[in-house]
Amino acid sequence: MLTLTQDSSLPSLFGAAHEEAYDATKTGFASWPKTKWSWGGELSEREGVYETKLHRGKTLFLSPEGARAADPLCRAALSEAEGSDDDRARLLRHLKAAGPSTVEDLKSELGLDAPVLRKVREGLEKAGAILARGIAVEDSKGGHRHSSVLSRWDQVWRKPWKATEDVALDELILLGVRAAVVTHEDEVRTWFTWPVARPSINALVAAGRLARPASGWLATP
Repeated sequence: MLTLTQDSSLPSLFGAAHEEAYDATKTGFASWPKTKWSWGGELSEREGVYETKLHRGKTLFLSPEGARAADPLCRAALSEAEGSDDDRARLLRHLKAAGPSTVEDLKSELGLDAPVLRKVREGLEKAGAILARGIAVEDSKGGHRHSSVLSRWDQVWRKPWKATEDVALDELILLGVRAAVVTHEDEVRTWFTWPVARPSINALVAAGRLARPASGWLATP
């Protein structure tokens, strides 16, 4: 479990880069490492790496173990959105019929303008119903621009885990704490798209699956 930018005790790819930002006075892409900004895209192309937006809409890389843990939650989000009567369902039905599709194809096929598609996409990515993979698209001037291919969760992770959503969230919590090594309990509750209730943490501690090395702090036993 790995974030892209450093914003919590979860390990961060850019934090590990140990390189100054392109422009430390600015936010957004300018705050990324000066020469190692491409590491995120390169990591996502590796086999067994799943780039999600499950860090409350921000990038969270998962291993197969992490993807398995997230699976029941992502499939529940997929089912809920697919059963709606709005653009989320239209997009998901199109991906089911046509397979993974570029943003450009989706705008054309669904008749959605860029702002509307972006809003629908961001909500579905945050919930884990879809994943995006960055691509480079040639432009009319001989250069290229960045775009994305969108896929349904069940087109990327094909090994359903028959567990409840509560059990799945517990597994994500455990994986996150293990990755962080030591972290504050209040922070754990804000890591994922799905809120983590304090009783859930208490239950994991009581079961011996998490430990409290000090008041308010969590680690794996």
